[in-house]
Amino acid sequence: MSNDSFDVLIVGGGTAGITAASQLVQQADAPARIGIVDPAQAHFYQPIWTLVGGGVFPREVSMRTMAEVMPPGVEWIADRVTEFVPAANTVKTEDGRSLRYEQLIVAPGIQLDWEKIEGLPAALGKDGVTSNYTYDTVPYTWECIRKFQGGHAVFTFPNTPIKCAGAPQKIMWLAEEAFRKQSVRSRTKITYAAAGGAIFGIPKYRDALNVLVKERDIDTEFHRNLVAIRPQSKEAVFASTNGGDELILKYDMIHVTPPQSAPDFVKRSPLANEGGWVDVDKHTLQHTQQANVFSLGDASSLPCSKTGAAIRKQAPVLVENLMALRAGRPLTASYDGYASCPLVTGYGKVILAEFGYDGKIMETFPFDQARERYSMYALKAHALPALYWNGMLRGRL
Repeated sequence: MSNDSFDVLIVGGGTAGITAASQLVQQADAPARIGIVDPAQAHFYQPIWTLVGGGVFPREVSMRTMAEVMPPGVEWIADRVTEFVPAANTVKTEDGRSLRYEQLIVAPGIQLDWEKIEGLPAALGKDGVTSNYTYDTVPYTWECIRKFQGGHAVFTFPNTPIKCAGAPQKIMWLAEEAFRKQSVRSRTKITYAAAGGAIFGIPKYRDALNVLVKERDIDTEFHRNLVAIRPQSKEAVFASTNGGDELILKYDMIHVTPPQSAPDFVKRSPLANEGGWVDVDKHTLQHTQQANVFSLGDASSLPCSKTGAAIRKQAPVLVENLMALRAGRPLTASYDGYASCPLVTGYGKVILAEFGYDGKIMETFPFDQARERYSMYALKAHALPALYWNGMLRGRL
């Protein structure tokens, strides 16, 4: 086997890629040579960024070096993928390499499309414009909240799929409580402006959140997609997603969730569906056209929430099916769409939403998870990060 030939090649060293690799190397008949292609030097536990933005943790708790999380025995190619050539079982990279594979796992995560909001890239990180969606910008969220003196605080949700659909409102709930503690809530208006038609998609949790919206005096603007930021006048421009008029909101602070999509090199590849996502069977995670290609995580076409909890359930299905393919057996493992969203509704309060395909409720605990609980907050803030670094990334969960 040449230096550029792999039994299994994984594109992406994020949650999905590292978890799948860790489980692969532990198989009794593990592939002899496994490679991960990713140019990033750091790996982030992004779910904690809500609590970083809320002032609970420093951002440094979310980061490890890529070398620290790379599974033993897996080769790390610190390069950027530019092209998929499935007809030749090859991936091309920015450094000019052609990496051959027997099986391919595509897990490059999701792309943040900041530039699709006019004026946002230049405005981000100053004058009250912030976002929890990057390591660089998340500390400014807490600065905005901590120094807020009243006015209008706006929180947005775009008209695209995003990683962790609960995140745009989690930081809003934390900000609302912080404003109360800082005695500025009485002179503050809070608006949640979302492109969708409701605050959450699953009725059980939506009903509970709607009660909180009323109790905590949150203004909601649904069917509203942020299209422009005007930093000089501190105006946010929203297009209607259901045929209504444009809406312009003045803001003193605005937390922006950027539009998101599959990475460009995935979109333009033969592996993508019409929406740009890696086109896989929603149960087996095998590509619909290329039998030796699999995908999981945020770049896949799986019709589920894009969360780390979903990946935790996807990875063993993918690994079992990939190993079955290598052994010439039928692919019998099946993913049921499970995802989890710990909805932080305040400091020390979480509603734990768990559901699968078609909105099926799939709760873990023997109590009503639609109620705010400190125990679920402790799970979110302390237990899950430890399980991520020490369990999931090491193939133990």
